[in-house]
Amino acid sequence: MNFKTFSKLTAATSIGVLALTACGGGGQAEGTEEDPVELRFAWWGSEDRNASTQEIIDAFEAENPGITVEGSFNDWTGYQDQLATQVASGDGPDIVQLDDEFISEYADRGSLLELTEVDTSAMDPAVVEGGQADGTQYAIPTGVNALVMLANPQLFDEAGVEIPDDTTWTWDDYMEISETIHEETGAYGTNKPIPQTMMVWLRQQDKSMFTEDGGIGFTEEDAEEYFTLLVDMMDSNALASASELVEEEAATLEAAMIGTNRAAMGMSWTNQLPVMSEASGNELIPLRFPSETGSAEDNGLWFKNTMLVAATASTDYPEEAQQFIDFMVNSEEAGQANLMDRGLPSNQEVRESVIEQVEGQDLVAAEFVADLEGEITDSEVLPPVGFTGISAALTNRQQDVYFERMTPAEAAESFVTEVEGILEGNE
Repeated sequence: MNFKTFSKLTAATSIGVLALTACGGGGQAEGTEEDPVELRFAWWGSEDRNASTQEIIDAFEAENPGITVEGSFNDWTGYQDQLATQVASGDGPDIVQLDDEFISEYADRGSLLELTEVDTSAMDPAVVEGGQADGTQYAIPTGVNALVMLANPQLFDEAGVEIPDDTTWTWDDYMEISETIHEETGAYGTNKPIPQTMMVWLRQQDKSMFTEDGGIGFTEEDAEEYFTLLVDMMDSNALASASELVEEEAATLEAAMIGTNRAAMGMSWTNQLPVMSEASGNELIPLRFPSETGSAEDNGLWFKNTMLVAATASTDYPEEAQQFIDFMVNSEEAGQANLMDRGLPSNQEVRESVIEQVEGQDLVAAEFVADLEGEITDSEVLPPVGFTGISAALTNRQQDVYFERMTPAEAAESFVTEVEGILEGNE
């Protein structure tokens, strides 16, 4: 399937309709040399993202000489901790990068600005809705991506193992491959599981982590089966040792096991393929997740808003903050700087422009996302308020299982109790 077909399939508006936002939109903001506006913008990511984001800032400032944007970035964990502290004290940045798991949480606290001045006419309405809480637009998606299992061809080759057919492989295949690779090379099968690993596994069981009304979508038995799967992964060296997995939680993308060639595969997102490939020195290969049945239609994948940009309610410059967000998600200059780093662009016209320019691993990532379109039929329920605590609880219970402080059954009982307690607090 070609990219134009993919764009048409995912767009709710015709590609032929011209969007004012394709070249920035909205006119110049109100800052002047005599009365300058200083915005703060914070994001997480790699050094490459830091460089490309600075390009966007420079282009915006050139177009709006009365505004300066001070950028700051951090790794995932450091960013989330710092942002939570800043927002709680009323000293948050004017503009922030968010994952969809935080939209409901920050919106529920009144910490986000309603975005009424950002043009979304060139975006799929379903994508735009990913930045809403209770029908109010608090954030704008930068692009879409999907979960991916990254494979290191060098380690597969050293182990004498062929890259699997990702349309037919199963979890058993995955563990057998991991065991062979570890025996032959010393590398582990995969980096650490991420919270979405459990989500995709539940989807493979026709379950979900959460229900549409914000309740829990799985049972203790489901959680026990998932934690047992993690034990099986460790036994087959698909996962590293308990202590190494804990260290991996704090690692940057470049320092992660897949990025440093200590794991043959990595559970990740499609937009991270280029930076992870650069870090490893290998052109990593994107694979669909293994499934229970060995059918690509049962792999449980979904399209996710890669990340979103929002303005904090405490900003002194709501108009200018929205002006920058509009530029970031709708201008061709920003699209050319971002390419695929923040996902396949949500603005359809910017997407077309980017697709014409990408090459190498950016192109591989774009092709992979396009190939999934015929297999993905539904989306995942957006994380409810409290998902941060739920993710932390999942990580803690996984570590209890890794270190054998709890059996899978004990961890499952504890995790379900914690999730229910957090969700009940939302009622």
